[in-house]
Amino acid sequence: MRAYVNYFRLRVITALQYRAAAISGFFTQLFFGFIYLMVYLAFYESNSSSSLPMNFQNLVNYLWISQAFFALTYPYEKDQSLMKMIKNGNLAYELVRPQNFYLKFYIKMIAKKIVNAGLRCGPLILVASLLPDPLKLTFPSIKVILVFIISLLLSCLLVSALSMFIHIVMMFTIDSKGIVNIYGVIAETFMGMIVPLPFFPSFLRKIANVLPFRFISDFPFRLFSGDIAFNGVFKLICLSLMWIVITNVINVFLSNLALKKAVIQGG
Repeated sequence: MRAYVNYFRLRVITALQYRAAAISGFFTQLFFGFIYLMVYLAFYESNSSSSLPMNFQNLVNYLWISQAFFALTYPYEKDQSLMKMIKNGNLAYELVRPQNFYLKFYIKMIAKKIVNAGLRCGPLILVASLLPDPLKLTFPSIKVILVFIISLLLSCLLVSALSMFIHIVMMFTIDSKGIVNIYGVIAETFMGMIVPLPFFPSFLRKIANVLPFRFISDFPFRLFSGDIAFNGVFKLICLSLMWIVITNVINVFLSNLALKKAVIQGG
């Protein structure tokens, strides 16, 4: 267990070296936050708010908090070291180490997500909370914030597992660009990254409700914004846990299979 803790710590230290990337990421998310807000503000001003699926303040909170934790919930995180091992054949060296192959890279993925988000979310939340109405980020009650943090941690576990799934698929094929692109489009759409799920037509919302992607961002961000009733949170947390377990079980099975049948460039 100590070895895996050290992997987590080393990934955190490595990520902290890229402060310039964190600063540029902060300004990028701040910029896109304003762009989204301006588009939705114009949309709401031209329509009756009573006929729209989210009230504007809830939407403002959703947009700001989604930008603040963009690095945490982005559906695909590349692990360059793992990708290089798969392509150049050095994967064999990992197999002789006395650690679990999947658990090692899963922990490294989680650490990278947490650090990248941690460096950006604080400043952006601070700036968004100081803006004038109606663009200001507002905060829910303490109990909602606590449950939001739990849902965000579960989101990190789930999205890291899904990212690991894509890396495992790379072991079966020489070129995974097509799979990555298809996965990216599906995940970004049904997690509510492009448009919040309440704005979807009913048949697409039904599809989103049976997929794991909504638990990456839709659930935690709508919880924070006040668009999800607090009395239904326990069921959603249980479903999130279910998808984390299912995804990791599938990943472990496929990784064990892939390590026997991997197609490695140059190896």
